[in-house]
Amino acid sequence: MERVVTFGEIMLRLAPEGYCRFVQAHSLGAGFGGAEANVAVSLANFGIDAAFVTKLPGHEIGQAAVNRLREFGADTSRIVRGGSRVGIYFLEKGASQRPSKVIYDRAHSAIAEAVPGDFDWKAIMEGVSWFHFTGITPALGDSAAAICAGACREAATRGITVSCDINYRKNLWTREKAGEVMGRLMEHVDVCIANEEDAADVFGIHAEGTDITGGKISREGYRGVAKALAERFGFKKVAITLRESVTASDNNWGAMLYEGGAFWFSREYPVHIVDRVGGGDSFCAGLIYGSLKSLGPRETVEFAAAASCLKHSIEGDFNHVSADEVRKLAAGDASGRVQR
Repeated sequence: MERVVTFGEIMLRLAPEGYCRFVQAHSLGAGFGGAEANVAVSLANFGIDAAFVTKLPGHEIGQAAVNRLREFGADTSRIVRGGSRVGIYFLEKGASQRPSKVIYDRAHSAIAEAVPGDFDWKAIMEGVSWFHFTGITPALGDSAAAICAGACREAATRGITVSCDINYRKNLWTREKAGEVMGRLMEHVDVCIANEEDAADVFGIHAEGTDITGGKISREGYRGVAKALAERFGFKKVAITLRESVTASDNNWGAMLYEGGAFWFSREYPVHIVDRVGGGDSFCAGLIYGSLKSLGPRETVEFAAAASCLKHSIEGDFNHVSADEVRKLAAGDASGRVQR
């Protein structure tokens, strides 16, 4: 059976009810989420043996995060316990022309203060087929970046496929620092995943004919981005999610996969958003699933795009859908009719 390991931070998510603003809220709903944890949960829901690796405090909030992952079948046996706090992010969901807002409170979290010696990557990578991380994790600090590098080196030594979602976060580091650190990590990466802005923010590779703010996406421009990324770093695959933001409530969603010198585009979905957090992570999980199941490039990008489309309809970070549900949408059944 294929085994996937993801590495990163899981955070406590605190959000006002519905579409209330922070200043309106008298209570905050609690949940958990984080890019790599979201990928592990999606893969577990698809029936893949998926382990999430991080460091969490030994207290009850840390244990609550572990318990939440276990609910969905993610392997938590490699989570290191220690440190004093779980990172937090506050989410205010946007609507119509008002954008969503995220406020981080993750400084000095257990994973941010972890050291390379905390993780035995030789043991963790035993029997693993695929390793996944995102650019969020090395952005937590130099030590986190060193831990990522150690994991990537061990994976490369064993011939394990390594994927990375660039996932640039301007509130965590500068473009210059991101380009420097991620550039070094990319030498170990086989599959690169990005959104409309990541390649420009981190590596200075821009899509011609695209206006992100205006919601205009140029397919030709992103062909150039994918090809440039592959040529610079030697990636075997480059996948890019393509979001046309009409408003905070309505997007057009699709994706592109560059593999073997050819470009493959998914169908485009008009999405009315319930919760967009985790949309890119669910795409990553779909891409990994399709690759592990030896789907062709077209089938893989269609599966990944359909998985992420469905995530936009689900509250919380995690994508609570099965592989069968994704396959049904990817095959063209987007009617949303009641199933009886």
